[in-house]
Amino acid sequence: MSRKRKYRRFVLWCLGLDLLAIGWLGYRYLDRKIPDELHVAQGQNQDVQELLEHPMLTFEDAITVSREGSYRIPCKLFGLIPFKEVKVIPTQSSQVLVSGSAVGIYMETQGVLIIDTGEILSEDGTTEEPAKNIVKPGDYIVAFNQQEVSTKKELMDDLKNLDGEEVILDVKRGEETIPVSVTPVKDTEGEYKLGIWVRDDTQGIGTLTFVDGAGHYGALGHGISDVDTGELLSIKDGALYQAQILGIQKGSNGYPGELSGLIHYNENNVIGSITTNSKNGIYGSFNGNINGNIELRQMPVGYKQEMEIGSASVYCSIDGEVQEYTAEITKIDMNHEDTNKSFVIRITDQRLLDATGGIIQGMWVRYNKDNTGKPLKMGASGAYPNSLTTNGKDIF
Repeated sequence: MSRKRKYRRFVLWCLGLDLLAIGWLGYRYLDRKIPDELHVAQGQNQDVQELLEHPMLTFEDAITVSREGSYRIPCKLFGLIPFKEVKVIPTQSSQVLVSGSAVGIYMETQGVLIIDTGEILSEDGTTEEPAKNIVKPGDYIVAFNQQEVSTKKELMDDLKNLDGEEVILDVKRGEETIPVSVTPVKDTEGEYKLGIWVRDDTQGIGTLTFVDGAGHYGALGHGISDVDTGELLSIKDGALYQAQILGIQKGSNGYPGELSGLIHYNENNVIGSITTNSKNGIYGSFNGNINGNIELRQMPVGYKQEMEIGSASVYCSIDGEVQEYTAEITKIDMNHEDTNKSFVIRITDQRLLDATGGIIQGMWVRYNKDNTGKPLKMGASGAYPNSLTTNGKDIF
């Protein structure tokens, strides 16, 4: 084959790859521009049609309606190629009580969380790792020799009775609970250990985002994961407390900064229970605004398709009182795989920039219509936990 033909083939290959890349990027752009699912207040169907309008896409008039009242709108690329179906869910307009107040958080894990396995220096001077390849980081010990285990203290008490015989641990791994056997090793101090690093609770300061009409709240804006395993914590119980802000660690390039505070863990300060730790935040029942220290203001709920590039507000407490600060929404992604990364904001309020350096962990975001600059509706939460810590990990 001549050099000229080889060069021509190479150019054609490059052109083909470029076309494929352009097609893929175009598809990804449209996929994120047109959401898979919309929640729309009843009577706002025209808004849906305007939102989905795009010169490259056509939408069919025929729709499929479910028993729940939701419906699907099929769309095609250039009127020929099936692209996706958009699910539209009619909802009743609702309002919530928006906060932005700092709250204390305490969560107990569902069992004892395994961080990792570790080596034990045995009494004869050799190094052994009895639990290696038997348990995994992210497992939860829920039973020890068929006896339920909830805390590190209970696990410690069970370990005191070890005599060198094999023990059976029931560990929760994902949705399954499986039994595993581990043979303990006697260390240089004469104590039997399994070579497992564990911890069992989490506490810290976060932001209360909203309370709804039924007395349920949402906080933080994303789930609480273990600092070592990176896994979302599986919780058994937890409580929300009143908290006092003590100081600010300013954010900088590569470091988000944080609020630090004081929590009094007593029954008189409990303002709610924690029942759910999900990727979008923690949820539970709100017991009440003790002493009126929690800021709450009523606001209608808005959905992501109502968001617009432009002015927004940040609610947060950096000196013990919730204040509103100005910000700007610079980018909106209607169909991001990570629901916590649907939009990008930039702080514009100089007061907040001077105090914190920008967005720090522990804020809540509300968006505004950019043609008026006035607050419209509660948008997606921009709150993140700050100063969340876990009890020190111990090896057993």
